[in-house]
Amino acid sequence: MIKILVADDHLIIRQGLRLILETESDFELVGEASDGNEALSLCKKLKPDVVLMDLRMPNMDGLTAIEKLRVEQPEIAVVILTTFNEDDLMLRGLQAGARGYLLKDTDRSTLFDTIRAAARGETLLKPEIMARVLAHKNVSTIESKSNEAINLTDRELEVLEAVARGERSKEVATHLGISERTVKAHLASIYNKLGVDSRAAAIAVAAQRGLLKDH
Repeated sequence: MIKILVADDHLIIRQGLRLILETESDFELVGEASDGNEALSLCKKLKPDVVLMDLRMPNMDGLTAIEKLRVEQPEIAVVILTTFNEDDLMLRGLQAGARGYLLKDTDRSTLFDTIRAAARGETLLKPEIMARVLAHKNVSTIESKSNEAINLTDRELEVLEAVARGERSKEVATHLGISERTVKAHLASIYNKLGVDSRAAAIAVAAQRGLLKDH
C-alpha cells in the first residue's frame, strides 16, 4: 500500500484527487494539506510514502516545502503536481528534490505510474518534460561555464544518460552489462559530484551544465 498526502490550496483539487486515487487498490490517501506548513506538519505525523505537491500555495510555497522535506524527511518522495507550465519552476522543483513533475491536466495512468515510480525511489519524467529539461541547458550552459568543472567518468555519463531516458537501475545494469549494485555505486558518485540526492535533481543539474546529450 502506498500512502499518499496531497498538498494543494484548492479544496476542489484535493477532493478530485481523492476520488481519483481511491480507484486504485494500492493507494491510500492519508491526508490533505492546504499549504506548505501544513504539509510538513502532516508529513511528520502521517509518514506518507509520496506527497503530491502544488508549487503555488499561501504561507509556505511548494518549493520551500520540498527543500525542507529533503532535509527533515528525505525518505518521503515528492511529485510536483501544478498548473504552472514554467521551465524555471520545473527545474527548481527537480533540483530541490522532487521525483516527478506533472501538470494538473495529466492523464490518470501517467499520474499513477509517476506515484508508483516515486514510491520505489525512482524518477519518472514524461518525454516532453525531459525534452524541456534538456532544452533548458542551451539557456543555462553559458551561465554555468564559470562554475567549478564537474568531471564525470565516461561510465558515469553512460549511467546518467540511461537514467535520463527513464531506465531503472536494473535496466541500466542490463543495458551496460554491469551489476545493479555497480549502477547504484555510480549513481552515488554522480550525486556527490553534482551536489544532489535524487535522480530528478541529477538530471536537471546535468542538463543545465550541458552534460547530457539531446534525446
